[in-house]
Amino acid sequence: MAMNSSGNDSKVWKDFLRRHWGLLAVFVVAAILAVIGAVYVYLWFVAQSQLTGLVPTTLDLWSMGHLVIFVVYLILWEALLVGIPAAIAAALGWAWWRQIPGDQKRRYHFFQHRSRASSGGGGVSLLIFIAFCIKVHLDGRWNVAIATWTFDYLVYSLLWTVIWLAIIFGIPATIALLAWLRHEMKKKS
Repeated sequence: MAMNSSGNDSKVWKDFLRRHWGLLAVFVVAAILAVIGAVYVYLWFVAQSQLTGLVPTTLDLWSMGHLVIFVVYLILWEALLVGIPAAIAAALGWAWWRQIPGDQKRRYHFFQHRSRASSGGGGVSLLIFIAFCIKVHLDGRWNVAIATWTFDYLVYSLLWTVIWLAIIFGIPATIALLAWLRHEMKKKS
């Protein structure tokens, strides 16, 4: 019975992708642009917060007040410049979903199931920390006091760490996903 359900789900996915691949591609591009926009807003705010004196440039002068103010303002700017456009895109997606006929929507039951599984962090934070340590070592700042680091160095080091991890793991994952989609779409129903 599990094989039957899995085969049926595969056909439903294929049908969904065949019918709505264009709009799905638009939403994937919109999600990628939202992530890129969020990174740019973050980098812009880091630079502006140092220029305006909201936070000190070296980490040894930071206090909890600086940290809290920085995070609150960052959240507000991200919500304004990225969150609102993302909410508008989500509303457009919801409007598109509502215009799909009911009988067709019922076939796409995979959007209606909710998982009750609880999973752990998956080790992503540990991987980022290890990669960050490698970057700090390669930069020659391993034995340098953290208090002497500039805020820019910390932010850009973490960003480059995440970018390199995304490249190392993201490109093969994307190639595998596209190959799987191509394979699934070519299978005969």
